[in-house]
This record gives sequence, structure tokens and C-alpha cells, in this order.
Amino acid sequence: MLQRLRGSIALRGWRGTFARVQQEFEHRPTLDDSLHVEPLDVPFAPFALPTSDKPLVSVIIPIHGKVAYTLACLRSIARHAPKAAFEVVVVDDASPDDSAERLTQIPGLRLLRNERNLGFVGSCNSGAAAARGEFLLFLNNDTQVMPNWLDGLLGCFDDRADCGIAGSRLVYPDGRLQEAGGLVFADGSCWNTGRFEERDAPAWRYRRETDYVSGASLLIRRDVFEHVGGFDQRYAPAYYEDTDLAFAVRALGLKVYYEPASTVIHCEGISAGTDLHAGMKRHQVTNQATFIAKWENALRAQPPEGTSLPRAVHWRRRGRVLVVDSMTPEPMRDSGSLRLSAILRLLDEQGWSVSFLPDDGRATEEEIRALGALGTEILCRPWVPDLPRWLHKHAHELHAVMLCRHTVAGQYASQVRKLAPKTRLLFDTVDLHFLREQRAAELSGSASMARQAQASRKSELALIEQCDVTFVVSPHEKALLKAELPQANIELLSNIHEVHGCQHSHAARRDLVFIGGFGHPPNADAVRWIANSILPALRTIDQDVQVHVLGDVPESARAELAVPGLVLHGRVKDLGPWLEGSLASLAPLRFGAGVKGKINMAMSFGLPVIATTTAVEGMSLTDGRDVLVADAPASFVNAYERLRDNEALWSSLSQHGLQNVQEHFSAEAAARTLRLVLN
Repeated sequence: MLQRLRGSIALRGWRGTFARVQQEFEHRPTLDDSLHVEPLDVPFAPFALPTSDKPLVSVIIPIHGKVAYTLACLRSIARHAPKAAFEVVVVDDASPDDSAERLTQIPGLRLLRNERNLGFVGSCNSGAAAARGEFLLFLNNDTQVMPNWLDGLLGCFDDRADCGIAGSRLVYPDGRLQEAGGLVFADGSCWNTGRFEERDAPAWRYRRETDYVSGASLLIRRDVFEHVGGFDQRYAPAYYEDTDLAFAVRALGLKVYYEPASTVIHCEGISAGTDLHAGMKRHQVTNQATFIAKWENALRAQPPEGTSLPRAVHWRRRGRVLVVDSMTPEPMRDSGSLRLSAILRLLDEQGWSVSFLPDDGRATEEEIRALGALGTEILCRPWVPDLPRWLHKHAHELHAVMLCRHTVAGQYASQVRKLAPKTRLLFDTVDLHFLREQRAAELSGSASMARQAQASRKSELALIEQCDVTFVVSPHEKALLKAELPQANIELLSNIHEVHGCQHSHAARRDLVFIGGFGHPPNADAVRWIANSILPALRTIDQDVQVHVLGDVPESARAELAVPGLVLHGRVKDLGPWLEGSLASLAPLRFGAGVKGKINMAMSFGLPVIATTTAVEGMSLTDGRDVLVADAPASFVNAYERLRDNEALWSSLSQHGLQNVQEHFSAEAAARTLRLVLN
């Protein structure tokens, strides 16, 4: 106990240790009702597991008695059956109770029985040898799985080519966090991160590389497990075998990830107790010495004993980067969200610890999960009330702060300079606000809008002078700002798109699409222009043509847009089917600034675009080669006829559009800019 206390003080400091003691001993209900923990005292009745004869995953559960816990674990698997095909292999390690008799009555279960007690290590290896799946999931019998427990872990392997092991978020039955990955220090000692914390706090909701994960719920490819020789028998019967396996996998150049999308309840201590000097737990001390001897060289790269917890958690990261935008990005909502999500992913890939703070303080569960999969921690309410208070506590940890949009940067640039004077301050314009306002004023002839544009110009230029680096999305905007502010550091960080390719031929396509939500003024103007002028003109030469609007349109605007041929679909979950089946995409923007994501998105699917001069500005597009430019309804009609009747032109525009996205709007181009700015 004294050793643990000293370790806690070194990791957390006195204040953190006192808070930790309060967390451990606070009075809480035994069970968290929101977890729906399976009861242990129900009379036994046979039930079936929905397993497969051709499993992708073999779930291996070693047991030694405690049949009530095993049955509860299996019932939870039956309740939360994954999408992936799986089998369950229970290895009965000479149980002293009637476990085998009960388990033989469960259809869909493969039961192996050890002739003698082999311990956890031997039983896991025995189960792995009998497994049929491509993946092995080692699961303690004193666990209960939650929704997405297996699919979440598989998602980590799908997303990360370097994933060697993925481990679940482990929670106690009372709802508190038990483990969010494990740390290993240079002296071979280990530490479970997040113990007794709130399980849904931001620090534990994002995918993160870690030193090891608990064998209570650990997923690994079977061929990798076999390549490293399985769990090392030197650690038999148990303890340090999961840590050793993680080091062996990392020695292959793979990584170990903590995966919060997978949650598993773990009744810690049921299977092995908690006394380090008695029972199974006594092996923890002796096996530490074995581990140190085996991994002496690798341990030199681990954080020294006494390293603070925040420093140790981010030990392998290059530093911490904070990104602030007006709201949490949702890629299906708008182009800016798609770009920002891609930037966050690139920052993680380049080795930065990434935190994102939405200025409105809101983030849905789905948004937290989505950014968590990118390796991004979301600093939202109620855990983080606002940016200034967070900066007071964490400013010293930051390498860079990126403030997105002048409305956000205008609030916080001075505070970042004051509280984190050594931090690199980045301003992401997203698009030049004053340029968009200026063009809207010119279109409307409004003197008040012109005055607002001038005020925005003054504000944005002042911010650019204040920041170390400013990002713009187009060469046109970069040239404009360099002319205004020759000394400013302006870098191009444009839209970022995956190139999907063209899936269907010209003959299989019909109709037109418009991508964009009504909340963005240039989009609202464009949809009204389509409804009032462009679509009626199109239907004079093709009475059946339709324009499908893919984006949010409020009920208050739907009545005025109720014209023949205009179909309002709202926000769609997947743009792909629409972009693969349409003849062309429209971008009739009459004002705006920046690079148009709607054009990038269409071209990434090989879909030709008919757009205004304003819409194609700064996108390296040539009329007739990459795009068809139209600035009047009659021009849109002419462009539509050409695409409809000329397959060769359609195919040429499709191919050149794909090339344009690859050359100018790929992840590789954005990655180069981020490396340049942050190195």
C-alpha cells in the first residue's frame, strides 16, 4: 500500500493523489444501472450463443471455477452479439466446481478441458491453438461485454494498419473506469491509466497508443500471436504475460492501442484476488523481475520511474496540439467539417497528441466516437466549461494552438498569447470571411453589408498579423493576403479528399445534384437561384430533369422552393450513391470565398461539375477541361445539354476532375503543409 501511495504521489502529485483516494472510497451504488449488468444469482437455464462455423474472431475465455461469473459473461455475449462472425472457446482449467457440466448445455460454445491446471497463460495458449478465427480475443470470465465490444476492437484494426493489439475500455460494475490502457516505466513497473475516473470523461474517450492493454479483453491477429510464440510460458501461471505480449508485438514494429469504442465490465479481483502476497497475485512480483530481465533494452526507452501521469500517457507523442472551432465537426454536415476532420487525422498520424475544443461546448455521443477514432480528445461540456479555464491548467503542455475562423480566433488569440506565450499560434481562416461578405454586398448592393465586410477585413488582417502562421485554402487567397501583408506567414492548407474514382458509365446516369446545407448563405442563394431560374430553364429542354438538393433545408424555406423538379432530401448519410448515379453536380455560387468542397467531393467520385466563375476560383480548374463554367441560366442549360449528349466530353471531364483532386486536394498535400508548420 505504501509503495502504491508513493507511486501515486510521483505520478499525480499530492493534490491528484488526494483526489484519487477520494474517488476510491467515495460511496457509490454497487452497480451502475446504465450498464445493465447481468445478475449472478439467476437459476441456470440453457441458452444459445449466436456463433459461426466460419468465425472471423475466436473469443477465448479461460476459466477456473466461478461458474456464475462465466455464465454471466456468456449471457452478456448472447445479449450483445457482434456483427462480426465469431466463436467462443472456453478453456476449463480443471475447475473445482460444476462449470463443465453447465457449459456443455450451451449450444454454440466450444468447451476445452485441460487434464491438469495450466494457469491463465497455459489455458490461453491452449485456446489459441484450437481457435479457427483470423483474430483472437482473450476475455476473462469475470467480465461482461457491452454493445460494440467486439466490432469496436475490430474497427481499430480496420482503421490502423499498424495495429498489433487493441484493448477495451474496462469499467467496474459500479460504472467507474478501471483501465484505459496501461503504462510501463523504465523500472518495469506498470500503471493502469484512468483508474476510478469517470469513464466518459474526455481523457478516456479517444483511441490512443499505449504501452500495453489488459489480458482481460485483448484482441490480436492469430498469425501475429503465433509469430511471437503466444503468451510466454515464463510468466505462468499468470501476470505480466499481457505486458510481455505487448512488448513482443511492438518489437515487430506494430502498435498497441487502447480502444474506447469497446467497453467491457471487469469484476477485478474475482478471478485472482488482490493480495500481492497470496494466491495468484503473488506471481505479479516475481514476474516483474522476469519481465525486466527479458526487456532490459526496450525498457530504456520507457518513461523513467516518477514521470508525471500526463507526461507518461503522452510519452510517445511529439507534443500536444489544441484545435478550436466554433462547433464539433460533422463531416456529413459541411465541407469545413470534412476538411477539419481530415486535418485532425493527419495531426494524429504525424505523432501529435490532439485535443479539440468546440467553442459552443457541445458534442454528441456520435461526434465524440467519430473524433475519438481519429485519436482526438474532445474537450466539451460538462467536463470542460470553456477555453480560458482549460488554458490556465494545460497551457504549459501545448506545442501549438490552431484557432479556426476569425470569429473564434478573435475571441482567443490574445488569451493564448498571454497564457501560452511559447506556444505556436496558428490561424485557420477556413475561408476569408471578409472576401465572402464583400462579394455578398456587391451582389445585393447593400451599403450596410459593405460596411460589415470592411469591418471583417480589418479584424481578419489584424489576426493574421498577430498569429505565427495563417492557413488559407486557395492560391488566390494566399496571393491576396501576401499583397496586403507581405511579412505575414501564409500557408496553403486546402480541402482534403479521398479519391473514390468513377464507378458508373455515362449511360447509367441521369439528373443533377447540389451538395450543401441552407445554413451557409452562399448555398441558400444558390438553391434559390436553381429553383427560380436555372431549373425552369433546364426543364424547357428536358421536362423530366430533376435537381436533388443534398443538405439541410429548414421547413421555413421549403414552401418557396416547392417547384417542379427540385427534390429536397435533407442531409444524407452517404453521398456516394448520389454522386455515382447523377449526370453532373451543380455549383451555382454567386458569392463566397475559399475552395468549394462541393466541387471537390463531386470530382473525387469522377462526377463532372457545372459551376460559376466564383465557385471555381482558386481551384486550378480550366473551363472545358476539368469543369464547365456557367454564370447565367442559359449557360447552365448549354452545359447540361453538352454533358447529356456528349459521352466523350463527360468522360474527359470525369477523368480530369479526379486528377485535379489527387494533385491539389489530397491528404499528402495537406500533410506536407502541417509538417512544415509544426516541425
